[in-house]
Amino acid sequence: MSAQETAVDTLPLNRTTYPAADVAPVRIVHIGLGAFHRAHQAWYTDKVDADRQWGIAAFTGRSAAAAESLSGQEGLYTLVTRSPDGDDFSVVSSIVAANDGADLLQLQELVAAPTTAIITLTVTEAGYMLDANGGLDTSDATIADDIALLRSWSAAGHGLSPGGAGAPVSSTWAVPSSMPARVVAGLDARHRAGAGPLAVVSCDNLAANGAAAERSIVGLAAEVDPDLAAWIASEVSFVGTSIDRITPKTTDDDVAAVAEATGYADRSPVVAEPFHSWVLSGNFPAGRPAWEEAGAVFVEDIEAFERRKLWLLNGAHSLLAYAGQLRGHATVAEALADPACADRVEDFWDEAQAHLTEPGLDVDDYREALRQRFSNTRIAHHLAQIGTDGSAKLRMRAIPVLRAERSSGRSGAAAAAMIAAWIDFLPTAVPIRDAAAEKLASFLVGPDGPERTRALLEVLDPESAAEPAIVELVHGLRGDWA
Repeated sequence: MSAQETAVDTLPLNRTTYPAADVAPVRIVHIGLGAFHRAHQAWYTDKVDADRQWGIAAFTGRSAAAAESLSGQEGLYTLVTRSPDGDDFSVVSSIVAANDGADLLQLQELVAAPTTAIITLTVTEAGYMLDANGGLDTSDATIADDIALLRSWSAAGHGLSPGGAGAPVSSTWAVPSSMPARVVAGLDARHRAGAGPLAVVSCDNLAANGAAAERSIVGLAAEVDPDLAAWIASEVSFVGTSIDRITPKTTDDDVAAVAEATGYADRSPVVAEPFHSWVLSGNFPAGRPAWEEAGAVFVEDIEAFERRKLWLLNGAHSLLAYAGQLRGHATVAEALADPACADRVEDFWDEAQAHLTEPGLDVDDYREALRQRFSNTRIAHHLAQIGTDGSAKLRMRAIPVLRAERSSGRSGAAAAAMIAAWIDFLPTAVPIRDAAAEKLASFLVGPDGPERTRALLEVLDPESAAEPAIVELVHGLRGDWA
């Protein structure tokens, strides 16, 4: 049964047809409205906000489509919790506004509001626009354009806003397109309004993601207005997190299943596994929801938890994404059922575990839980989805384990195999789905050989690419996927 056929016998999902709780005031601004945010941070907020005091105004990242779809439902959507035994359906109501990410004036108005306490981010690793050394990549064309645009507004005496505060909306205005530039413009409005401190919470899969967000945002502010950069460094708290919930792409069959099970035509349901985890470290100077009531954990030092998640879960995902597709698989569960892929994952986990020795990590139990989660055949977590933006992801998932192993006197072959699989996969990806696609494609022209391996390794880590032994190791592991 198609979603269109099912919709004939259902009600549209919105706050008139569905008995949702009262609309909460906006106190959280989110950038990167996608499935993961709705399965994770929005779900946590919905679970703990019985008094409806913590509404989320969400902004899209690259496309307005998600905002258009969710706005038609007044922010409501169905979360499908998919276990091996069946599906559970629940409606989440914490998102009270869904906006096009290009609506900069609305973003600035909300960030400047004294009631806004938190900005959360899910923009993927590539969205932070960092270079291989971890600083803001000012050589990137998007960042360069955004810096020039914000400087032009500042020079015109408008602050970091087109036309100045209160100016009428014009469709002819250019707006910045990168996350750091949009956040800086929002924080400039807050600074000018005297609205006080707030917290920026990164919920992306980067090592030390709070510090990464700070380098990205403060770095861009420093290029435009050093005084604003100093205010941000002083008044904005950058909270680090480790986030976890597998959230596969929603399909037409999922939309139809929601309609059949609930009686509501939901155009934007989200599917997720039952498991969820959120570890946070940092200050919330303007307050926060009691996320711990839904299972979130607050710690003083988050680094070890971040590394466990990035290396064991995300690292295995990346390895399966490239090796699995090269072996003809489409999903995580399919790839893990292939002994050749499963063995490579176990080898990589062995290497990573040697550097996850802090108390409380329970790595053996964590690995066993991952085996069970990855084997859930009812979660169709597509390898093509996981494999996007590999140049940013492998920099944080493969390179640290490779370097740690070699510093310990071992080869790091399992981590190097992940890089080799990525290099071999790139020529098969048409188009390459990566923020650095143009650069990557330039290295795929001409004959294959050690120089191609070195050039692509340099995109991930110039230091590793400068060591002939590492280049030889990675190159020697290529092509071994049959």
